[in-house]
Amino acid sequence: MNSKNGETLICALGGLGEVGKNMYVVMHEDELFIIDCGVMFPEDDLMGIDYVLADYSILKTMQNKIKGLIITHGHEDHIGGIPFLLQNIEIPVIYTPNIASKLIKNKLSERNIKVPKMVTVNEDLIIKTKYFNIEFFTTTHSIPDSFGMAITTKNGTIVETGDFKFDLTPIGPVANMGKMARIGNEGVTLLLADSTNALLPGFSNSESVVDEALAEIFAENTTSRIILATFASNIYRLTHIVETCKENNRKIVIFGRSMNTSIEIAMECGYIKDKDIFISSEEANKLPPSKVCLLCTGSQGEPLAALSRIANGNDRNITLMPNDTVIFSSSPIPGNAMSINRIINKLYLKGAKVYTNASESNVHTSGHARQDELKLLLRLIRPKYFMPMHGEYRMLASHANLATLCDVKEENTFINKNGDILAMKDGEVYRKGSIPINDIYVDGSRIGDVGVSLIKDRKIMSTDGVLVVILNLDLENKKMVIEPNITTRGFVVVNDNQELIKKIQDKTNIITLNELEKDNFSLTDLKNRIILEINSYVIELTGRRPMIIPMILNVK
Repeated sequence: MNSKNGETLICALGGLGEVGKNMYVVMHEDELFIIDCGVMFPEDDLMGIDYVLADYSILKTMQNKIKGLIITHGHEDHIGGIPFLLQNIEIPVIYTPNIASKLIKNKLSERNIKVPKMVTVNEDLIIKTKYFNIEFFTTTHSIPDSFGMAITTKNGTIVETGDFKFDLTPIGPVANMGKMARIGNEGVTLLLADSTNALLPGFSNSESVVDEALAEIFAENTTSRIILATFASNIYRLTHIVETCKENNRKIVIFGRSMNTSIEIAMECGYIKDKDIFISSEEANKLPPSKVCLLCTGSQGEPLAALSRIANGNDRNITLMPNDTVIFSSSPIPGNAMSINRIINKLYLKGAKVYTNASESNVHTSGHARQDELKLLLRLIRPKYFMPMHGEYRMLASHANLATLCDVKEENTFINKNGDILAMKDGEVYRKGSIPINDIYVDGSRIGDVGVSLIKDRKIMSTDGVLVVILNLDLENKKMVIEPNITTRGFVVVNDNQELIKKIQDKTNIITLNELEKDNFSLTDLKNRIILEINSYVIELTGRRPMIIPMILNVK
């Protein structure tokens, strides 16, 4: 990725073809800005993986060009990768909205990472450098302090929306459509816009509709305890839940570390003013159920989150009651539907009453624009070129189609992959090759050293199990001390499959004796022969492909 001939380059390092790990780069000659640095939560096929990061290895080669990291808002898919980025790349300054800055500082302090210089993003901020002039406009999203930006260069203006919707009756500020229209009137060369809900027609529901629905549920369930699961980052939702509990004379117990962090930040920033409404679980157990609301994480069915612990009966402080009312004030993130359904079934089995967004309760609305809102944005910004971002490829394609309906020429739309580069020169945008991009996996404290082959091994073990071949050899005399020992995990039960185990044992015996007779005998060759031949033999006998692990002990 090299900015030559006066071109301005635009590239996504993450966020295209997926919902998560948003990370975009804009560069002109020796100046580079990064926009967002998020994580993506793994689906079930990424066994043992905690997070998926964008591939920022290219930035290591351009360290001296980085002028700053700009954050659009404080959601995990936009800020969750910052601690990992800062361990590898020096960022001179982070431009971030107020709420996001507090969330970022909390993340960095947990990992003992030094907090770099931070500048607060608001509509008055203008970032001026040699080649860039960047201004911001307020957007409506499910977290306060959300912004899009206009990046002006000598080659044209780029607008990047961040996550947004148009809500005419929001809980927080209305999106600054006037400023968007002004930027559009001044001329926009390239628009990069959120595509998450590009497949859904119409307008998204207003957050005020959700408030009304939650108020109705509280009014209908005056005798039962209410357990409410939602995204911890949806501070507007949390604010209304607090007000609704206050109106219904209920105290709130917080469950989940991220929920507790969000409540603390909301109080610090003045969004929640009544601190006395929060009580401990011990205090809650002394109150009638009708006076309590449990506010918790786990709306996506995460196995270690608070709601999962409660549903499974594993929480030491709270036991589910048969007449509890449980509200899922969220929609499933792609890939989480099965996990959520498992939790819902457990709740029903224990006698709870469950409200979800699918039950026509309007207990959640998305923070992302639907088709008519996307068309409104396109009419306000009126870009010459368009690159949909933040979404799976079907979402990006749908969004590109909407752009052509709103007078963007079809040949001026770009459905890109992570790593594809666009160049802007003298008001024109065109493709400029690509850079190789690979997902970076975080597995506990391991970052980036968990590769595709290791994930493949985990999948094999999860489906076909492990077969361990244990050999006791006298290597000095090249003799087998005792017969091979075969043990398995997740393949077959040894005691119930003695005939199969005996066949594998005999096959191993033959392989080992043949190798020991060779003049150029080596342990490496023996292990490889066992893996290859036992693997083929087991497939022939069973049709399954367990992982073969030889263990050779030198016994003198």
